Amino acid sequence: QVQVVESGGGLVQAGGSLRLSCVASGRFLRIISINNMGWYRQAPGNQRELVAVIFSGGNTNYADSVKGRFTISRDNAKNTVYLQMNSLKPEDTAVYYCQANVRTSVVGSSLDYWGQGTQVTVSS
Repeated sequence: QVQVVESGGGLVQAGGSLRLSCVASGRFLRIISINNMGWYRQAPGNQRELVAVIFSGGNTNYADSVKGRFTISRDNAKNTVYLQMNSLKPEDTAVYYCQANVRTSVVGSSLDYWGQGTQVTVSS
C-alpha cells in the first residue's frame, strides 16, 4: 500500500515558524507518479480545510488565510512535500494532514492517500 507520513509539527509561539514535511512511499508496490500533493488542517469543532496544494508541474494554490505566510514546495525525486509556515498565529493551531494523489504499479488510476496528521499548536 501507499504510506504517507508527516513530520515537523510542534508547539511554537505566535510569530514563530515551523516546517512540515511529508513523504509518500510504496510498500509492496511501486509509485509511478504523484500528481498533486497538499496540506490540509482541521481544528477542533471545524471541518478539514485546504491549506495549500502543489501540482506536479509546480503550480500552487493557497488558502487566503495563509497567503504570504506559508510556502508549499516539493521534491519529486524524494516524493516529498514541505510546508514552510512563518508568522504563525494562534488560529493556525490544528492537526495538519498531508494528501498525495498517487498512481501506483498496482492500481491503474490515481488515488488520494492521507497521512495520520501532525499537531501544530501556536501559543499567544
